[in-house]
Amino acid sequence: MQLKFKRDVLASALQTVAGVVPSRTPKDILKNTKLVVETGSAVLMGTDTEIGMRYQIPEVETESTGEVLLPTARLTQILREVMSDEVILDVSEEMLEIHAGQSEFRLPVEDPREFPDVAPFNAENCYAISGQALRQAIKRVAFAADDESTRYALGGIFMELSPTQIVLAATDSRRLAVMHSMSGVQGDVSETKSVVLPRKAMTLLERSIEGDDSEILIAPGDNDVVIRSGGCMISPRLVEGRFPNFRDVLPSETPVNIDLVSGPFHNLVRQSQIVTSDESRGVDFVFSSGLVTLKSQAADIGQSKVELPIDYDGEELAIMFDPRFVAEFLRVLEPETTVNLGLIGGEDPAVFRCGEEYKYVIMPLARDA
Repeated sequence: MQLKFKRDVLASALQTVAGVVPSRTPKDILKNTKLVVETGSAVLMGTDTEIGMRYQIPEVETESTGEVLLPTARLTQILREVMSDEVILDVSEEMLEIHAGQSEFRLPVEDPREFPDVAPFNAENCYAISGQALRQAIKRVAFAADDESTRYALGGIFMELSPTQIVLAATDSRRLAVMHSMSGVQGDVSETKSVVLPRKAMTLLERSIEGDDSEILIAPGDNDVVIRSGGCMISPRLVEGRFPNFRDVLPSETPVNIDLVSGPFHNLVRQSQIVTSDESRGVDFVFSSGLVTLKSQAADIGQSKVELPIDYDGEELAIMFDPRFVAEFLRVLEPETTVNLGLIGGEDPAVFRCGEEYKYVIMPLARDA
């Protein structure tokens, strides 16, 4: 079997699928990606047994059909270093030969029949959402998931699918990010379904979305979800455990509401982080007439006080936050975005809002007695 690819096309495909390829695994065969060629088309597959991915490679020249396991890490390195615009793969049962200009490589290959199958997207009834909307939604909630939690659901991203909207939420029990986006359906779908997906899968999905006018199709099953993004398909297994009822956490009313511009406020928060430590993470956010003041102090490091004029004329209110949690939220926004901060009191949850579709709740830190 002989295949000719544009080097950058093959490299891009391999880099995308490599996101699911485990670097450490007792099953060495999973360190490969599987290339399947049928009637002039090529599909690249990878899996870590929890997340599967298929990627349709455009612009392949071949008169052959067949399959081969590609050694992911080594081939990625070859494609990164060679200078030729075209790459030719010659495949036999035991050897992969790579020709790129004046460079040639011969690599042993394993039996592709031993590689786990990654099924294609065959769903007729599914939910649909624009690529731009889903990419933004994932970006705005993924950072709030908990990588270290023993409660598996907190390490994933909650997704609620309905014919009119898709809701994403993530929490680590100290903060909560919720994003609403408009959606549609293909086929006969009328019910609302809720699933929890691995954050890794959602991050890979975000990276796979190409073009603002793309449409993403989502078909939830009993144990997994199959998602198609253009020529890329991702099929993650569902995360175990029950996701908390996040709607009960969202404050219904906030007596104090302050408008802030994301960019300048983010700069202020980053400044406040300079004088913090692992033992003293808390920063006082003091809102007074026309001004917000951030005060931090850490033993053996020093103290800081940074200020920013704001449009606020209410009574003074002070609340202590971990500035990392505020900075991570502001980082996913455009600098010119107007953010509304809703406060109840110095010891109550605070909620940042960007319109009605995006809410971010932070629990304040307790002050030392």
